[in-house]
Amino acid sequence: MRSEREIGKMNRLRQFAMFGVAACAIGQTYAQTAISSSALSGSDYANKLNPITTAVPFLMISPDSKQGAMGDVGAATDPDINAIHWNGSKLAFTEKDFGVGFTVTPWLRNLVPDINMYYVGGYGRLNKNQVIGSSLRYFSLGNIDLTDATGQHTGSIKPNEFALDLAFSQKLSKNFGIGVAGRFVNSTISRVFFNGSSGNAASTVAVDLSMYYRSEKFKLGDKKAIATGGLAFTNIGAKIKYSNDENFIPMNMRLGGGLRTFLDEFNGVAVYLDFNKLLVPTPPVYKKKVDPKTGLETTEDEIDPATGKKVILAGKDPNVDIATGILQSFSDAPGGMKEEMKEVNISTGLEYDYNNIFAVRMGYFHEPKTKGSRQYFTFGVGFKFKVINVDGSYLVPTSLQNPLQRTWRITLSFNFDKFKETSKEPAVTQ
Repeated sequence: MRSEREIGKMNRLRQFAMFGVAACAIGQTYAQTAISSSALSGSDYANKLNPITTAVPFLMISPDSKQGAMGDVGAATDPDINAIHWNGSKLAFTEKDFGVGFTVTPWLRNLVPDINMYYVGGYGRLNKNQVIGSSLRYFSLGNIDLTDATGQHTGSIKPNEFALDLAFSQKLSKNFGIGVAGRFVNSTISRVFFNGSSGNAASTVAVDLSMYYRSEKFKLGDKKAIATGGLAFTNIGAKIKYSNDENFIPMNMRLGGGLRTFLDEFNGVAVYLDFNKLLVPTPPVYKKKVDPKTGLETTEDEIDPATGKKVILAGKDPNVDIATGILQSFSDAPGGMKEEMKEVNISTGLEYDYNNIFAVRMGYFHEPKTKGSRQYFTFGVGFKFKVINVDGSYLVPTSLQNPLQRTWRITLSFNFDKFKETSKEPAVTQ
């Protein structure tokens, strides 16, 4: 039996994991501080901590081991069962008629022992150029003990979030395809704020729009190679409402490219590069009230009596509609373009493949310190046994005492019925 102190500590850690870093894992303690002074001016804002936060950030967690082992690249990687999350248009380039896969990811193991994400994906080919796919992402936040104002135990809840996707991918030519996906998102973490399980779940819907290009084989020195490129707009959807406030979901733009070089008949090396940017407003810098007695700035925001809104010193009002928020996200950072550029996360990945049956992967993910400081290396391997693929990955953060430590993923997938009419196209790794 755990002591009350141990239980209390565990619950505090779990709630920190849920609301502070549940899915985006802002791992540094200084990432919990806000821009605090109206004395700042001009370019100073670009160097101050100002992370962008959204509701249901679990939608941005890498759901599979293959891309997860390559620094979370995915816009232009080879098509596989998990393509819906990264770039749904890749599904049209799969070589099989049918596939299904499952991934388990123990999340934030450095904080709590029972937060897990499960991902199931699959696809089916309609004809030579069209493929449909579906996936289910389930994020379990474990068990939380509830207490009243006096500290008495009043029960426990098991909050969770899930997203259900349905995707369609179409080849427009031998080398180019587009994709669209619909997504239903549900979250029950709001019940933590109420008594027992009386709180209501929050839900919303979103869409993905994507495109993918894969070249024919071409000469690269004395070798042959294939170039790929991809662009995906994901989670474009309505705000989600937990109580009285509506919150943006993690609408995102992912742009990437890749190059696979065939060293000989059996050996190949691929390198990928992705750029990610959230398409939601950046938090502005608000003016603080000044204590008339001391003349010092307080922690309370100043309110404009004419509008009833907070007075903005730098940046733009984030309380806007979806379309305005997407457009505004490219030019609303308090620190100007210098800060805007820091809102672009960079992923890079490398894969060595032997005869399409064994692969070794590694990668690096970089997010600037002022925007969350997720910076980590990833490693993984993959094996293929006829129709069965087994992939694993492990994440190594660049700093010690990071919540992302001990993050691993295991993916098991099955691909069936090779589509013979596409067998002459450049082979890719599943």
